[in-house]
Amino acid sequence: MPEVGVVLSGCGVNDGSEIHESIITLLALSRAGAEVQCMAPNTDQLHVVNHLTGEEAEGETRNVLVESARIARGDIVDIAMVKGDDVDALISSGGFGAAKNLCAISLSKGRTAPSIPMCCA
Repeated sequence: MPEVGVVLSGCGVNDGSEIHESIITLLALSRAGAEVQCMAPNTDQLHVVNHLTGEEAEGETRNVLVESARIARGDIVDIAMVKGDDVDALISSGGFGAAKNLCAISLSKGRTAPSIPMCCA
């Protein structure tokens, strides 16, 4: 049975993982019989977006791992604890959080975000 890592980047299309894509990915992997391990970096999001208005929520902070746990129903680990040998495949769903919270350099503010060491090994 393949072991597949699903990288999440928060919860919500504007500042995290796109929820529909994440859930459909998890459902397809489950139906295919894969063992799934959700993971996300334990760091603050670049910023928080009010998904009702589409505007940045000034002064708010949220943790990527904690927000991603909403999608994973709590069954999630800090990506820093995962090694490349732990999974056979790695999938990341869409959403602006992938660019804002996972990339080495976020284009929106030039902020250095956490790198994902297992992907670079």
